[in-house]
Amino acid sequence: MGKIKQKLVTRTAKGLEEKGIKFSEDFSYNKKILGNTFPSKKIRNQTAGYLAKTSRQEKEKQAEIDASIAKTKKE
Repeated sequence: MGKIKQKLVTRTAKGLEEKGIKFSEDFSYNKKILGNTFPSKKIRNQTAGYLAKTSRQEKEKQAEIDASIAKTKKE
């Protein structure tokens, strides 16, 4: 078996997010949402992990933006 390409995982994840499906930072929760819709368990797990990682990064980015806004309002 070959390696799963990262492009496949990212393209699939972006497509699912565009459909309006909400994912969380929790890998297990994302894995349950994806369920048996994927042809293999490995692709499902990689996609769930990627979605968890991106949602965590978005949350951190939003927190940084909020902190900088609060800082500018104080001054």
